[in-house]
Amino acid sequence: MRKKALITGASRGIGAATARALGQAGYDLFLVCKSSEKELHIIKEEIEKSSGVSCEAALCDVSDPKQVEAMVQKAGEVHILVNNAAISHVGLMTDMSLSDWHRVIDTNLSAVFYLCRLIVPQMVRRQSGKILNVSSVWGNAGASMEAAYSASKGGVNSFTKALAKELAPSDIQVNAVAFGVIETDMNVGFSEEEMDAIKEEIPADRLGTPEEAARMICGILGMPDYFTGQVVTMDGGWT
Repeated sequence: MRKKALITGASRGIGAATARALGQAGYDLFLVCKSSEKELHIIKEEIEKSSGVSCEAALCDVSDPKQVEAMVQKAGEVHILVNNAAISHVGLMTDMSLSDWHRVIDTNLSAVFYLCRLIVPQMVRRQSGKILNVSSVWGNAGASMEAAYSASKGGVNSFTKALAKELAPSDIQVNAVAFGVIETDMNVGFSEEEMDAIKEEIPADRLGTPEEAARMICGILGMPDYFTGQVVTMDGGWT
């Protein structure tokens, strides 16, 4: 029986690229996104056709614990969990509404807890499993005008390290990747001038691609069991 990977935020960007890569690696897949049903099913059909693995798709707002519980029950046995779903909010912290704050924190951080809380028990029973949390360099350094996003990713980093220590005796690996700027829809709010300014600060002189991010994620998932509790940075030499 093939192992199954559950990927959130799988309809585009890093999530979709990771789904394709894990499908090519022979994993059955359970792909999740909030509302992009058409795009998610296109990814699902593409992977099934090209990789021959089983691929299920489900809509779920991962910031809602009740929806997460129903989705996890549908997913069944999960051997690899990739917590990728995230949103951003750009603006002055003093201009943020309470609903904006909770929306970012619940989607980027609380959702990681919701998924892990439900999936970890089955991993513990099997004494095996891998969890990969997609984070950001802003979780380490902080970003002006992105207080909530930075706080959420800093929380993901600390959560990763703490849970890794908790689960290491059960041979379950928990790691994260702190990505720099990757070419995804999360950057649509930036002007061309702003993106050019960001690129000038990156020694690699370009943004990373979702495919490169997926290769990084798959590489960490393939690391020896002793590799756990790490937040690995991939940012083109930026930080």
